[in-house]
Amino acid sequence: MQIYLPIAELSVNLFFLVGIGGAVGFLSGLFGVGGGFLLTPLLIFSGVPTAVAVASVTGQVVAASTSGALSHYRRGGIDLHLAMYLVLSGILGAFGGVAAFDLLRDAGQLDLIIALGFLVLLGFVGVLMLQESVRALLKRRQGVVVRERLPNQHSWIHGLPLRVRFKKSRLYISVLPVLIIGLFIGFVGSLLGIGGGFIMVPALVYLLRVPGNVVIGTSLAQVVAMMAATTILHAVQSQSVDILLAFCLMVGGVAGAQFGAAAGRHLRGEQLRGLLALLVLAVAIRFGLSLVLTPNDVFSMAVGSVTR
Repeated sequence: MQIYLPIAELSVNLFFLVGIGGAVGFLSGLFGVGGGFLLTPLLIFSGVPTAVAVASVTGQVVAASTSGALSHYRRGGIDLHLAMYLVLSGILGAFGGVAAFDLLRDAGQLDLIIALGFLVLLGFVGVLMLQESVRALLKRRQGVVVRERLPNQHSWIHGLPLRVRFKKSRLYISVLPVLIIGLFIGFVGSLLGIGGGFIMVPALVYLLRVPGNVVIGTSLAQVVAMMAATTILHAVQSQSVDILLAFCLMVGGVAGAQFGAAAGRHLRGEQLRGLLALLVLAVAIRFGLSLVLTPNDVFSMAVGSVTR
């Protein structure tokens, strides 16, 4: 069953869109991430224009993350004070990301920068995650007890000026690294069409020492607010959001996330991190190949405007 996507200007099988939305939703529920870093590349590799894929996935990420954020909020798993700083800085970063998106698209370099961005970002994060998970698995097999750092064990980052007390997270730290993390996630998320949860969660845990009982919910709250603002900015400024495409992805994603969450209960944390790392590296390698291999269509045509 073919449907026409008006903004993407191409016809796509409806069941294919719902299927990849469901598959990414399953992985999102399994690993506890937004899934934008998987869904955006899948759409690009399927022939959807890069600008439309990036802008449309932001709406799907909002829908996929909202239910999770509400669930954590009802259980008291969100540090609202910390989330406020992350949201405000994330929205500012989103303004910069959307502005860079428009400039790169007008210059004809958007596809190249997005491919390079995914290659560098996913490759770096994937390698770090794989090293950490393999190290944890080896220590578990050897019977070594790994003592995790407690939230109140601060590093030099926490001693920076402008310290703020976050009671829910039991932290008294500088607000500067919080704002920098939010700005970075907002910029990268709006430029690449990713929620940034797979970057946010490790940053909150390893850099800020946020306790595990609030880190996922706080990250999801930031992702929902930041990506909602990004969706609006893309719809108004770049006009690249395909509502029909986003809706089809949402339908599959919501259903798949329920099955993924149930399956994730049967795997250990280090096993999940290892599988996610392999998945991230696979996407990075695919983007790397797209940069060095000759494309099927060497030349492309586009309608432009001439200013006199």
